[in-house]
Amino acid sequence: MSEPTVSEPTEIDRERDYVDGLFRRLDELTADAAARLADTRRQSVGGNHQSRSERDAFARLYEDTIATLERVGDRLVFGRLEVADPGADDEAFRYIGRVGLRDDEHRPLLLDWRVPGASAFYQATAAHPMGMRSRRHLTLEGRTVVNVEDEVFDATLYDDERTHLQGEGALLAAVTAERTGRMTDIVATIQGEQDRIIRSPLEGVLIVQGGPGTGKTAVALHRAAYLLYTYRDRLRGSGVLVVGPSSAFLTYIEQVLPSLGETGVVMASLGALYPGVSSSVHDRREVAAVKGSAEMADLLRRAVRSRQVPPTETVTLDVEGERLVVPPQLVADAMRRAQDRGKPHNAARVSFNKAALDAMTRLLADQIRARGNAVDEADEKVLREDIRSSHDARVLLNTAWLPLPPEKFIEDLYARPGWLATLTPNWTPERRALLQRPRGAGFTVEDVPLLDEAAELLGPFDPTGGAAGRQAAASHDRDVENARQAIENMGVEGIVSAEQVAGAFAEGGDPRSTAERAAEDREWTYGHIVVDEAQELSPMQWRVLARRNPLRSFTIVGDMAQGSSPGAARTWDDVLGALARRRRGRAPRVPLEHRVEELTVNYRTPRSIVEAAGAFAASAGLTVTANQAVRDGDPVERVRAARGALFDVVADRVEAERARIGAGTIGVIVPEADVTAVRERLARTAADVRGLGSPRAGSVTVLTGADAKGLEFDGVVLVDPERVGADAARAAAAVYVAMTRPTRRLTVIDVA
Repeated sequence: MSEPTVSEPTEIDRERDYVDGLFRRLDELTADAAARLADTRRQSVGGNHQSRSERDAFARLYEDTIATLERVGDRLVFGRLEVADPGADDEAFRYIGRVGLRDDEHRPLLLDWRVPGASAFYQATAAHPMGMRSRRHLTLEGRTVVNVEDEVFDATLYDDERTHLQGEGALLAAVTAERTGRMTDIVATIQGEQDRIIRSPLEGVLIVQGGPGTGKTAVALHRAAYLLYTYRDRLRGSGVLVVGPSSAFLTYIEQVLPSLGETGVVMASLGALYPGVSSSVHDRREVAAVKGSAEMADLLRRAVRSRQVPPTETVTLDVEGERLVVPPQLVADAMRRAQDRGKPHNAARVSFNKAALDAMTRLLADQIRARGNAVDEADEKVLREDIRSSHDARVLLNTAWLPLPPEKFIEDLYARPGWLATLTPNWTPERRALLQRPRGAGFTVEDVPLLDEAAELLGPFDPTGGAAGRQAAASHDRDVENARQAIENMGVEGIVSAEQVAGAFAEGGDPRSTAERAAEDREWTYGHIVVDEAQELSPMQWRVLARRNPLRSFTIVGDMAQGSSPGAARTWDDVLGALARRRRGRAPRVPLEHRVEELTVNYRTPRSIVEAAGAFAASAGLTVTANQAVRDGDPVERVRAARGALFDVVADRVEAERARIGAGTIGVIVPEADVTAVRERLARTAADVRGLGSPRAGSVTVLTGADAKGLEFDGVVLVDPERVGADAARAAAAVYVAMTRPTRRLTVIDVA
């Protein structure tokens, strides 16, 4: 009787065995971190502040580890490299994943995609194999390998099994997959030109120019993850800020970084760059153009200085029954000394008050001495306090130099046309009228940089008149005294100082993460800033970002051809000029170290749509960034509709697209004035009409051309492109952006 035949394991079988082991190791590490977290939480440290701080730090470490491992989940591993000539310390195969794993002996089982040893997975080619024989893409369903696909660099590897594994299926599957309403990471399919940009050094300004569909946003986000991993020691305490054009855009991309194991990034829209304000409302474009212009910085500077006004006449004060005559020059001299220090308005006011009070104290002391009374140093302290608490003195000082919060300052500028007129003598009445509005009207996206500029010029506002600062100082003094006594009791004098111990008290009192603290602190400076859709930012918005990163370490991603906002730059030199460091006086700005990279391959948009959008741009005289589409697609459909039947035609076309696209997403891009009416009409027939910020697979989203920036849909129905363009400052660019949002189909409805 013959023995049963045992079939040889296939490539998929071998990969399944290895990947199963990786998931077992992932589960072991997750369970170990959970056990350590539980043990740490059970620790009893009593009233020892340092011990509590250490316990909480370890607890946060374990919590972060668990969160990272759990977010990776079933998407742990996606590729493998075969090394051509492995050395004694290298394995024949390098598996690539979203995080790195090692065994109990600290031998690598899985390489994090960001480490140098993984770069060949993205950059190796047959012409330049980078020491590799092949690259393999792994496709998983759940935790099970269901497909492998090889790109072979060494011809001697070809065999019957390898041959049928060849192809570009991983990339094509990714770019043709139905959209879910959320961007996913591209870590398994990063291409060579993208990877080179992602791994570019941290220092300086990196400008990434690319047309629609070239993966600019994905590259920017993966670069943020790469920098946080590679430069973790430098960025741990300062963090990375990612800025997008709208809250809808941030919702669209919010899952990418967590899926790559990074949760410490601050993400902010242009309307949320000032703590306490989060706006999605835009001004009319003519108003936005004024607010975004660089001259607003000079206007606000003049406005602040105009709130520092010495009296023009002598003022008589009642100080505890003593009449003190204060000449205007006394106040003017104190004001000039405070201004010469160059501090912000509210901080300089403290210097002004001190100088004015000192001068008035000397004046009152001389007045008393002139009557033959002796006044010593102790008496002068009493006199100074009498003046400081005098109602008349407070009125005099506040009238000359009142502390101001940024919000009230900006509202006053808009609500007081007479004041604005004195500040803008060269403006036309029509231009001034664009800024006028009543108090309490609410701040817009374009107000945010003005608030931030005002906060920079005014400095922190303390409504307690210094009481909060005095309370904090008193609390610190108590901490120092308690620390001093503790050091004496423990007998460790000379080893640690009371100030050091008191400082540890303060540091341990804030359990928030770096990202949480940074998002709430206007004066926080980040280690790096990533700006997407950068061509849309106004000069005033760039000033905000320059303050957030004095070292000027930026990744700036955009396409000048897509700029459609009133403040949109025309060239990257305009952006660099807005970011350049300013010297004192009239000296030229310090030039920025920068480099420009270009993405040239369009992975998202089918060739038919790229050609149609390009033809439109050419007919409109719009210069666009050339890019090469990698795949074909359905032809663009154009439909004409009468104005009275427009909404019914839109509904019919959306239903037709839903039938073609299935579970994919549809974006209906309409003029701003028609958004509500189109949503209501579609709600009667479409199964799932969603609002911005809440799309999902199979849904229909109605939005404006401005809202569509940076987003993508399986199908797009562009309604009345002429009026969609009319909503924007640069009409052709707005229509071009709208036409390049789909990944599969585009329908354009023109109005007859």
